[in-house]
Amino acid sequence: MTRKPGKRSLDFFDLQFARQIAQREFALNPFEQAIIPFLSGEVLDLGCGLGNLAQAAARNGCTVTALDASRSAIEHLARCASQERLRIEAREADLRSIAIRGQFDCVVAIGLLMFLPPPAARAALTRIQSLVRPSGLAAVNVLVEGTTYLDMFDPAGYCLFRERQLPEAFAAWAQEYLAIETFPAPGDTIKRFCTVVARRPSGRLPKRQRASRGK
Repeated sequence: MTRKPGKRSLDFFDLQFARQIAQREFALNPFEQAIIPFLSGEVLDLGCGLGNLAQAAARNGCTVTALDASRSAIEHLARCASQERLRIEAREADLRSIAIRGQFDCVVAIGLLMFLPPPAARAALTRIQSLVRPSGLAAVNVLVEGTTYLDMFDPAGYCLFRERQLPEAFAAWAQEYLAIETFPAPGDTIKRFCTVVARRPSGRLPKRQRASRGK
């Protein structure tokens, strides 16, 4: 039987989420901590995981649509949102193809795009940009080249971005936050991340992005 693309990554995170729930590890990671002060209004959280950022944003007054491929993570988030009466819509979704209507004040994709094959990752990044309202924010975090910890990736396809690829993609936007960081990982390996928070111009999308939407 052919294995469903991305299954290794999904299994990896399902195990991690189960451990975090059991041990009540719900603190924001460093990337979430960095971007949470920028979020306001209607927020789309792509690859929300257990929803730690979604809950923090909702507690700060945001209305959040939170999507993830992990059913257990979404069920956990939905329970938490119901208990606290937070304005969060939590939905299970296959994020290999981002088919979402409308636009948002903030679109967040923390640790998502690197789990797609390179062409799909680039297309998803363009789609994320199109989901941001004029003058709204995109907050995107990816693993970059130099990363040697690869246990969470499915051999069927993943993407390590070039170090400057993400800021270059937002060159026409006002970049409000940029960090390139290295963290130790198991087995004497490392993870290298790039995180960008950028504000979309108030006018029309750049020509390249309009073309990608068939305009």
